[in-house]
Amino acid sequence: MSISVLIVDDHPIIRNGLADLLGTQPDIQLLGAVPDGVEAVRLAGETHPDVVLMDLSMPGIDGVEATRQLVATAPNSKVVILTSFSEAQRITAAVQAGAVGYLLKDAEPEALLAGVRSAAAGDAPFDARAARALLPPSTNRSPAHPLTAREREILTLVTDGYPNKAIARRLGISEKTVKSHLTNVFAAIGVTDRTSAAVWAQRNGIG
Repeated sequence: MSISVLIVDDHPIIRNGLADLLGTQPDIQLLGAVPDGVEAVRLAGETHPDVVLMDLSMPGIDGVEATRQLVATAPNSKVVILTSFSEAQRITAAVQAGAVGYLLKDAEPEALLAGVRSAAAGDAPFDARAARALLPPSTNRSPAHPLTAREREILTLVTDGYPNKAIARRLGISEKTVKSHLTNVFAAIGVTDRTSAAVWAQRNGIG
């Protein structure tokens, strides 16, 4: 079953680039690409997309207000913010408006696609830099034991937004091995999830 997606961005180059990227994926159906929040709310109300990629800075109503109106109109649609801004105030406002994810426009294409699929599956895709802006500084701590070169390599790819399958393919190892390494990393640095691990990595000069 395909994932239906609506793109909302006022820049034609970005809008068209996203449309081209999503259009190459057999499991994704592009419902439309619109330049403003008003049109996004209208089209979402008609088509009820699974995922909406929402820019923040747009003429008329901005992405936060558009998200608020959209989730009221199409409550089953998952809004993922896709923006250049990673300030805590903007992220908090977007989440409070109903966004389930927050990605940055300089993300790798594979990470963006993973975010769309993650949101459609009911998860909350967050760029590590966005999550970092929201987390307290207590995540800055030394690991219980030094990370191996492979563990650091995998942690770097996690920080870049790559899912386990993509990491395994990139390094020529099994996905099970990736999971095993990540379990060791999480235990060493005292976190329980990928987002916190990515935040720790950035704060400690990895990635």
